[in-house]
Amino acid sequence: MTRAQTAVVVRQWIADFVAETLRTETLDQVVDRLDTAIVGRLPELTDRDMRRDLAASTRAHALVMLGGLTQDRMDYPVPPEAYAFARTVARRGHDLRLLLRVYHLGQEAVLEYMTETLEKRHPPPDIERAVLLRLFERSSLWVSSSVEALTGTYMQERERGLRAALNQRTEIVRSLLAGANPDLESTSARLGYRLSGRHIACVLWTDEQQPRVAVPGGDIGTLGGGVARLVGDAVVAGRPAQPAADPGDAEIFGTLERVVARLATALGGGALTIPSGASALWAWIGVEAGTGLDRLPATVEPPVRIAVGGPAAQVAGFRESHREAVAARQVAERAVVDLGRVLCYPQVEVAYLAGADEAAMRALIERELGALARPGVNAARLRETLHAYLRCRRSPDAAAKELGVHRNTVRYRLRRITELLGRPIEERSLHLEIALDCAAVYGVREHA
Repeated sequence: MTRAQTAVVVRQWIADFVAETLRTETLDQVVDRLDTAIVGRLPELTDRDMRRDLAASTRAHALVMLGGLTQDRMDYPVPPEAYAFARTVARRGHDLRLLLRVYHLGQEAVLEYMTETLEKRHPPPDIERAVLLRLFERSSLWVSSSVEALTGTYMQERERGLRAALNQRTEIVRSLLAGANPDLESTSARLGYRLSGRHIACVLWTDEQQPRVAVPGGDIGTLGGGVARLVGDAVVAGRPAQPAADPGDAEIFGTLERVVARLATALGGGALTIPSGASALWAWIGVEAGTGLDRLPATVEPPVRIAVGGPAAQVAGFRESHREAVAARQVAERAVVDLGRVLCYPQVEVAYLAGADEAAMRALIERELGALARPGVNAARLRETLHAYLRCRRSPDAAAKELGVHRNTVRYRLRRITELLGRPIEERSLHLEIALDCAAVYGVREHA
């Protein structure tokens, strides 16, 4: 048989096959067979509604494919039912891989069905090969064009769903921080985070310069909102803005999310995370009673920085620990010294409170420290020694051990400090320690 004759026979064979398959009863059987093969490999689709949407998509695709087999055109438009199924997959929270698997398993099932049909009818070998080749080419084109079109639909629907969750959870967290006291059980369910337990709040950001966000009632770049375990939205005027399109933002948030996951593992609890700017994240970690900040890592890899609030319970603790974490970040950003990449609020509480009034704090430093408030290496060394001495309950030996110097060195410096102060250290030791806390964090003025 010549090539032209073979082509004519193949066309006729396919036309007969299409006409027979398009009969309602036969088409129903084929669609059910294909869907059963797919669902058998993908248990996520056994749900009744998922199966119904899959069947509608399969039937619509079958009609398009069967119509195209008898024609020379190579385009296979994606039917509306297929778009609807892609949106269903996204709305159910399934991964894109599930949708891709549906189409590849569907192609396998189609080829298997055609092979069985050909074996039953026993066409000549050259006709069988030609039919299978034509079907493989068309089905491959069908899969590739469908996947390309439906991936975009899936991503759009997934993004729409994430944004809806983002908006909802942003409003919940915003209201909690504003002082609302909602029903704990239902609100916890909506957030996916238990509000009735104990919390350790964290603020995470990076050293890299990013655009800042202004929020009413807060400092620039320190307040915002977002969604648990989702990334992308900054908060402007207390309402979520559109997600940033910059892929670098997603990379930054991915890094911050991974750090939170490690913190949650170290503390033994679940986490709620809320994007708060272009490169910053709020987090709350649920912890058991007795879990303290000592279980946190001493540092994290650059460029990430973390400010941490103390453990606190219930919704009031949710707010309080967060307030402390935000305060610790403010201290970290104002500090003239390196306070480390993990900064806990108790470490800088005095400096935060005393530093709330800049002018009053500077007056305190200069009044209490006097000549010790001068710039320079020598004055800094004496401040460090006095600070250690007061922290170590006025023990020269303990201070020497902390500083890594001989105890006689500490005693010599203490005598010099007393001379410069013009009064005994014990006379105003509390005021001295507060002034030293502030100087250690915020530094001294050059003209002092």
